[in-house]
Amino acid sequence: MNKWWNRKKSKTRKNKKSNDDYTFLDFIFDVLFWIPELIFLPFRLIFWLLRGIGRFFRDGFDFL
Repeated sequence: MNKWWNRKKSKTRKNKKSNDDYTFLDFIFDVLFWIPELIFLPFRLIFWLLRGIGRFFRDGFDFL
């Protein structure tokens, strides 16, 4: 029983150590996550830029 247990324990340790590989499925999930980010980022940047310029002018003309 002891030999069997040690063999089983060593196998599970090897499996835990080797599970850090980057697989093709991980790549697919990364690509599917980043596609919307890359598409919407320019629109968000333009929105933030226009919003900042609008607030700058609105706050600047409040003094007059």
